[in-house]
Amino acid sequence: MSLSRQRIVVLDYGSQYTHLIARRIREKKVYTEVVPTTVTAAELMENPPLGVILSGGPSSVFEAGAPQIDPAILGLGIPVLGVCYGMQLMAHVLGGKVEPGTAREYGRAQLRVAGESQAAVFANLPGTFTVWMSHGDRVAALPQGFKAAASSANCPYAAMCDESRRLYGLQFHPEVVHSEHGGEILANFVFGVCGAKPDWDMAAWIDNTVARLKSEIGEDEVVLGLSGGVDSSVVAVLLDRAIGRRLHCIFVDNGLLRKGEAAQVERMFGEKLGLDLTVARAADRFYAALKGIEEPEAKRKTIGREFVAVFAEEARKFSHCRFLAQGTIYPDVIESSAKPGNSQTIKSHHNVGGLPDDLKFELVEPLRDLFKDEVRAVGRLLGMDRELLDRQPFPGPGLGVRILGEITAEKVRLLQEADCRVQEEVRKLPDYGSIWQSFAVLLPCRSVGVMGDRRTYEYTCAIRCVDSIDAMTADWTRLPYGTLAAISNRIINEVRGINRVVYDISSKPPATIEWE
Repeated sequence: MSLSRQRIVVLDYGSQYTHLIARRIREKKVYTEVVPTTVTAAELMENPPLGVILSGGPSSVFEAGAPQIDPAILGLGIPVLGVCYGMQLMAHVLGGKVEPGTAREYGRAQLRVAGESQAAVFANLPGTFTVWMSHGDRVAALPQGFKAAASSANCPYAAMCDESRRLYGLQFHPEVVHSEHGGEILANFVFGVCGAKPDWDMAAWIDNTVARLKSEIGEDEVVLGLSGGVDSSVVAVLLDRAIGRRLHCIFVDNGLLRKGEAAQVERMFGEKLGLDLTVARAADRFYAALKGIEEPEAKRKTIGREFVAVFAEEARKFSHCRFLAQGTIYPDVIESSAKPGNSQTIKSHHNVGGLPDDLKFELVEPLRDLFKDEVRAVGRLLGMDRELLDRQPFPGPGLGVRILGEITAEKVRLLQEADCRVQEEVRKLPDYGSIWQSFAVLLPCRSVGVMGDRRTYEYTCAIRCVDSIDAMTADWTRLPYGTLAAISNRIINEVRGINRVVYDISSKPPATIEWE
């Protein structure tokens, strides 16, 4: 729950951009949370929001089983903004007409704002600007009381409004960067229509969270699955501030880490921060469990299962502990939740779940309402080193999702060496901090090459660098040719076993950031 008594609620109708709506509003320092579309008006009013946003989604209002809305929500007197499918659903429920579009509209479109009765969401904006459309159906007739607020070439009702009831609909996506003035439209709704105040503050969040952890944990002790990444590291420092030496960290070295990472974790958390740290060295166990497995999700599940088993063995040494802490953050919660008619599960996430019955820990997830950059902001306020906070995200299954096909110790060694060269070269860039992730991927194919006068037949390595805000969407990084050349030359010349390097220029969506 928010520190603030105010909040904006986003109903999730399944768009891959749903999280971006929440993220954009939080950037304006207003707490926003995503809730399922099954929420009722009565449930919302238990903690009344200042405003409600209906997200986009892949469904059609005509489909059997399409996600719906409790109609009473539209009559609460609380401002509502429908986006794409959300606009169509609003029109459909309130008696308007929705029909398949004569021409589907995907990508950029010119929006023309209706000047004679400009809607509050378009206040102080130009009369024409570019927006991002993604729809097949469209509103063909407005519900009673609504007016057209904007149009595009293929959509006469690209926006609608009923100012008296403070109900608004946008056929386009203001949350994506491709929509000009999208942030201003959301700000007009949140501040101008809903009357929100910018009070979502990370310093206050820290004070509140530390106090809450002290209260909830009391004199009990906590086990933390420490990965060395930003999220679990911030959790460790938060808990150290709250309960001190009653925190016990367990780090599982699964043999799928970056080169030298296990030693770095020991040095930083055990020696520098002085935390109680147990290191479980289990590489051989993971390699044996993964032998012969090639399918991506099967590899993820195997790694997750072995992680739980190793972690459980170590955690039994702290059986007197009552709590288990994890570095779960908001994108984990959103991506891992598969709700009928709503966002689909893209991949399984690697958390310490499914522990044996004899380990009856209660879960502590202090970051589960925060996005990644909010977690980093918390870390900075806690005084944590930039070396730690600026680390790029690393997947729970580690290099296991960056080695396509069967995982072996030799392939891990090859990828660690290749990835090390990527990190060393990319870190030389002046704008390194703006890159979300940069890494190497080992492909399950070999190609012919020539080194000196000898024929080679070795692996291909793909390089992946992406820009992102919260990992829910990403675009490939335009690395300088000189950097690409240096990476390629170093890998081919210095890593025996790889003779070809390619660069991945796929964005998310449609691709994912990781290859598996």
